[in-house]
Amino acid sequence: MSASGRLRAFLIDDEPLALKRLARMLEATGRVEIVGRATDPVEGLRQVGAQPVEVLFLDIHMPGLSGFQVVERVPPGPAVVFTTAHDEHAVQAFEVNALDYLLKPIERARLDRALDRIAARRVETGDELKTALDRLARHLRGPAFLDQLASRLRDRVQLVPVDQVTHVLARDRATYAVTAHAEHMLDMTLAELERRLDPARFLRIHRAVLVNVAWVGELRAGEDGHLAVCLKDPRRTELAVARDRARALKERLGLV
Repeated sequence: MSASGRLRAFLIDDEPLALKRLARMLEATGRVEIVGRATDPVEGLRQVGAQPVEVLFLDIHMPGLSGFQVVERVPPGPAVVFTTAHDEHAVQAFEVNALDYLLKPIERARLDRALDRIAARRVETGDELKTALDRLARHLRGPAFLDQLASRLRDRVQLVPVDQVTHVLARDRATYAVTAHAEHMLDMTLAELERRLDPARFLRIHRAVLVNVAWVGELRAGEDGHLAVCLKDPRRTELAVARDRARALKERLGLV
């Protein structure tokens, strides 16, 4: 613990906006001193090993090293709090483990509870950490997120890389993956795709639309107060945002 009595925390997340938002929320609690942050897990590991750290806030899905791989390499000592965009079924799996988690978009009340648990537990032993990590990893393993979507044509199947998909929409009892230049009809429902696409990349903004956050260029407010996203595609496509989805979108973009 620092001289001020606050927990010494280090943050690792490959999304700069998510990292910035978490840091802002932790500082607002007055209970945490952020001693470092990194978007590169390898660099983060180096920094964590070079200074006293009591709690490590760690994203799970990162390029290079996953959150699990970081924990396997981190020096003994820090408590670990995973941050994740997994759905509610995976979140339930976290509840039976000694390790804590924060579901993105992170809520202040949930963050406070995590800090309470850390303060009560302080430091996990190496064996406890490994056992909890193994249980957590088993729960979260399963079908990998889709990296391609299959669109059936008459005599062939076209595979569309998901990073080229600007959004997915349901229309006229069919589902379409939309790219910058075309629409591709899919066999899967929107609900199935929401489960199979990486939630760190795709966010439901309307009952009929999943948007690829990487393709969001602007947020616009209409005269009626409704939000719309403007995509980075050549058409500058605008997609309506449902009122009950607006806050989650703003949080994902680091605007709240």
